[in-house]
Amino acid sequence: MAYLFIALTILLTVYGQLVLKWQVGLHQHLMGPPFSIPNIVALLMKPWVISGFVAAFGASLCWMAAISRLPLSRAYPFMSMNFVVVVLLAAWLFHERLDVYKLVGTAIIVAGVIVLSRSAG
Repeated sequence: MAYLFIALTILLTVYGQLVLKWQVGLHQHLMGPPFSIPNIVALLMKPWVISGFVAAFGASLCWMAAISRLPLSRAYPFMSMNFVVVVLLAAWLFHERLDVYKLVGTAIIVAGVIVLSRSAG
């Protein structure tokens, strides 16, 4: 069950990041100059942005459930998978550059998670 909570944490975190990137990109005029409180409030009132924050809160709840069942040193390396999933989905959804350095770095992260997950701790 702990690994299900970790997977939900990752899923909700990735969802939140991608939705916020999407919405900030759509509403750049709200975040660009002049950077003002009314512009920030307008962006924060967007339903998709709210859903991103709700997802972050849900991810926090799932994370608390996961670390109540596993040692933190065993659970935490899996949070690195957020980087992997976000990099790949950002390349696909937002056409962000995915070069050899990002691919190698992503492979190193995956290898690290595999090594750390085999720890007896």
